[in-house]
Amino acid sequence: MAVPEISRSSRLRFITCGSVDDGKSTLLGRLLYDAGTLPDDQIEALRRDSLRQHPDGRVLDFSLLTDGLDAERQQGITIDVAYRYFQSVHRHFVVADCPGHEQYTRNMATGASHADLAVVLVDARKGLLSQTRRHTYICALMGIRTVILAVNKMDLVGYAQDVYDSIRSAYEALARQLGITVVHTLPVAALGGDNVGVRSSHMPWYTGRTLLEHLESVNVAPHESADFRMPVQWVNRPDQSFRGYAGTVCGGRIRPGDEIVVQPGTQRARVARIVSADGDLAEAQAGNAITLTLDREVDISRGDVIAMAICPAPEADQFAAHLLWMGDTPLLPNRGYWLKIGARTVNARITAIKHKVDVNTQAQLAAHRLQLNEVGYCNIDLDHPVAFEAYAVNPALGGFILIDRQSHATVACGMLDFALHRAANVHWQHLDISKQVRAQSKGQQPRCLWFTGLSGAGKSTIANLLERRLSAKGYHTYLLDGDNLRHGLNRDLGFTAEARVENVRRVAEVAHLMVDAGLIVLVCVISPFRDERNFARNLFDEGEFVEVFVDTPLEECERRDPKGLYRKARAGEIANFTGIDSPYEVPLAPEVHLQPAELGLEVMVEQLVRFVLPSVDH
Repeated sequence: MAVPEISRSSRLRFITCGSVDDGKSTLLGRLLYDAGTLPDDQIEALRRDSLRQHPDGRVLDFSLLTDGLDAERQQGITIDVAYRYFQSVHRHFVVADCPGHEQYTRNMATGASHADLAVVLVDARKGLLSQTRRHTYICALMGIRTVILAVNKMDLVGYAQDVYDSIRSAYEALARQLGITVVHTLPVAALGGDNVGVRSSHMPWYTGRTLLEHLESVNVAPHESADFRMPVQWVNRPDQSFRGYAGTVCGGRIRPGDEIVVQPGTQRARVARIVSADGDLAEAQAGNAITLTLDREVDISRGDVIAMAICPAPEADQFAAHLLWMGDTPLLPNRGYWLKIGARTVNARITAIKHKVDVNTQAQLAAHRLQLNEVGYCNIDLDHPVAFEAYAVNPALGGFILIDRQSHATVACGMLDFALHRAANVHWQHLDISKQVRAQSKGQQPRCLWFTGLSGAGKSTIANLLERRLSAKGYHTYLLDGDNLRHGLNRDLGFTAEARVENVRRVAEVAHLMVDAGLIVLVCVISPFRDERNFARNLFDEGEFVEVFVDTPLEECERRDPKGLYRKARAGEIANFTGIDSPYEVPLAPEVHLQPAELGLEVMVEQLVRFVLPSVDH
């Protein structure tokens, strides 16, 4: 069968995936060999390596070409994503050999996020397995709509057509269910090279293309907006005479003279020049890396999106999205993360997990948290609006990652689905009386003193005495005690990790409102997690938030045990008790560090008074 002529500049990015021992690495190695891309010295090295692995010397072990990690060779599995670049007569390729084990789902998702097509392997002896369904689901989630199903190890089932036909029918049904629109299937025996790069004489009943011919001829339409979109990656200003905005076009076309809008926002200008590495262009389209200059000065920063003025991208700060959790610690709703979409980074919270997905069966399950490699459908809230498009329309403006604010590790990748309607219907209302006016009328500097420490550490005792001292001096205060709030505002919350995150979020928001009213607010909550204390800190202006660590050892807190809670926790009557079976994360740099075992109550309160009030009032 003839292969259509495709420009050598046409590049196809694809992944190989499937269950463990389906033969992914062997297939890929054989593909490289049959494409004629391996130099003689590499083939000779492969012969030597194969001889060490297989002393009889009868076969070349093509998996050794791609299983680059020592751990992979020792275990005979693929762990990391191994990228390879090669070309045939008709096309250039970038291929990612993705791991098959369930615990490496995040690695597989990373490879799929950059691919146009997936080659899914199935062992003819085993048929569709849970890993096959999982990988196909992840491919669909990442926007891959074209799959080549390679039914491998046909030699081990006697090259039986009925076995192949049964697997093909089952997989096509799965692909339709997941929204994959194009499936090419073929039977292969990777070890012997049957139908990889050369037609098989063992399966005359198959008259279709080889795997290499499929890859050379397949046309994959890119996912991109029909309207012009370009995220700004860099403001290019080599000297005072030139200011340009560099990025890669991710949708539509642009020409000099076209009117653009800068998003988020409404600033408009016209394109003066389109500068590229090859000189000025008369037109730029999706995939072009360019620098735009404008006809007037506009405030544009890295992370902004330049769009055509007549058809701007939507903007929102609340979304529904699919999320693949990649963190070793679980996702807890309402915990703060950084969300990076394109070159823009904003603060984000997962406000609700609508459901998680069993990636083996695609069933929707109730969930309060997401663990490593789990997929959930979530609501996300951002602190600033962003320009976006649904991931299915434009991955560049719909794909994002979540970053842990403490470790700076990437903990999730996500795909925006749509903006929540409430995001477009809620707006900030201007208020004539500001925080500064309210504070001035009270004659004080508003502050939030956040007391944290174990139960029984002495937080409330210290805060009570401090409030009495401040009130006696004429200052306006309010004390928010965690136990008291659980009788009203937080009475619906338990003591799981998820509930503790929401408990602190609510208290922090109330404290923020009270500081906005000009008050000095004393907050007494255990707040065991650093992430939530940092979330609270970020609500306030610089200098308004004071973290007070009441550092009483666990042994002393248990000895005091004023409410009998430690005794109940040790007896198993209370679950998730901080310090016993739930962790307390010690503050790393509190503004005030109190040690009740070494200092008297009056001394500690005086220390706080000096910290909070102007020196004239001491």
